[in-house]
Amino acid sequence: MLPLGGLGEIGKNMTVVEYDGRIIIVDTGLMFPTAEMHGIDLVLPDFAYLRERAADIEAIVLTHGHEDHVGALPYVLREIGIPPVIYGGMLTIGMVRSKLDEHKLGDKTPLQELAAGEKVKRGPFELELVHMTHSIPDMRGVLITTELGSMLMTGDYKFDQTPVDGRPADISRLAEIGREGLLLLAGDSTNADRPGVAPSESSVGPGLLNQFAQCEGRIIVTSFASNIHRVQQVIDAAVALDRKVALVGRSMRKNFNIASNLGMTRAPQGIFIQPREIENFPDEKVVVISTGSQGEPLSALRRMANNDHRDVRLHKGDTVVFSATSVPGNERAVNETIDRIYEIGAKVITAKDAPIHASGHGYREELKLMLNLTKPRYVLPVHGDFQRIRLHSDLAESVGIPAENIFKGRNGLPLEIDEKGARFGEDQKVGTMYVDGVNIGDPEDAALRDRRDISADGIFIVVVTVSGDDGSIVADPEVILRGVPFLDKEQKLLDDLKDLVEDSLEDASEAGTRESDLIQEDLHEIIGKFVWQRLKRRPMVLPVVIQV
Repeated sequence: MLPLGGLGEIGKNMTVVEYDGRIIIVDTGLMFPTAEMHGIDLVLPDFAYLRERAADIEAIVLTHGHEDHVGALPYVLREIGIPPVIYGGMLTIGMVRSKLDEHKLGDKTPLQELAAGEKVKRGPFELELVHMTHSIPDMRGVLITTELGSMLMTGDYKFDQTPVDGRPADISRLAEIGREGLLLLAGDSTNADRPGVAPSESSVGPGLLNQFAQCEGRIIVTSFASNIHRVQQVIDAAVALDRKVALVGRSMRKNFNIASNLGMTRAPQGIFIQPREIENFPDEKVVVISTGSQGEPLSALRRMANNDHRDVRLHKGDTVVFSATSVPGNERAVNETIDRIYEIGAKVITAKDAPIHASGHGYREELKLMLNLTKPRYVLPVHGDFQRIRLHSDLAESVGIPAENIFKGRNGLPLEIDEKGARFGEDQKVGTMYVDGVNIGDPEDAALRDRRDISADGIFIVVVTVSGDDGSIVADPEVILRGVPFLDKEQKLLDDLKDLVEDSLEDASEAGTRESDLIQEDLHEIIGKFVWQRLKRRPMVLPVVIQV
């Protein structure tokens, strides 16, 4: 079992399961870029390991439709080719099909719904999906069985006893798997740091209704577009208060339409209005359900907060309800959005203020329940940073799993199991891939490094003109500065820098140096040292040598 993503981090989940030279891939997720990843659109797992192994892949299995589990699929298919089949639950396949259609891959890709409990053979593997509950319908654990034994990848889960759709996790099947003998459990670690049991998703509905009833103006609710059950509960609350509903944000409308076509949502006739019609209704008669709960720069709510949305302009009297919590790493963007909403004069309600959100990941007692139900021989905590992996490992030990059978792994470190036992194998040293536009690049890509340097310390461009015959200076050096911070005595520094450049060019001329590349290297070195000594900054330095 080789994790390509999802260990030591929360996001870009992707795992390779290999037996007898054949491969099953579980999930193909992504992460969204952090603030310092300038110009980067998406962050992908490093799947270079699979490029030469495409012919060995039996299937890709998707646990659910969240971006951190399926978002990288189009890029994986482009890089390693189309697999024989891709399995998932009904909603997962519906959402993935829509995503692949956008990438012009829908017609080429063999997507197949696999019902929970149904077993299929793929090479040396037997595959079965186990119904679980999460913050999106059709969440599935993946049971993979070989001659050596079975492993269960839980995916994201919680033991919600009163889910909105009335279908709790298949605890009886999990217990049966435990009785049959489970070789390896790869379990979700996201909330290993939270004691107790996660609140039921159905508990959010009354909390939303209670808050809505106190609002006199428009209500704007933001949540994950994939949280179909949350959207349904917002609609139910709007219906109870005789308000119209507008779905705002492309992914919000798309996911709701997919779920609606699959019979997973319900809404009375005439409840929906178009975003452009919002202004035609009294404020007290409108509920807007919007994307942007994570402060994404181009999301609908972020544009509303910046008075840049085509259809919705926030104003005093509006109430913005954040029915979600910040994904680790997004706190700054979310706080900026909230602060901007307050500046406009609208009111903000978050999960800290009222019970309007429930996590889709089980807390510590639920993780222990999973361990006790499945009784695995070996445990590999996944889907979490190293703190949560360690805490999940401690939980496994507390319920009786021997410490030597618990493996605290990381991306690229394969867990090898055979008749002799389990151990970590040779590190594959996987990294991270970046998507910039439509191009996929290595994290050490020069363009990204340059963007980081420029964003931090700015850029110095020095243009010099010298004679091609004797290397003498033909014109005064020109210095162009952009984005260089704390440049107080600019003219003095520029004069000193020009003197330094002229001295360097005269030395090069006397030494008989005529090659532009060598002159540029010398200028780069002396300018870099000079700026560091004077400013304690390391801007990007671009010497340009023109020979005439």
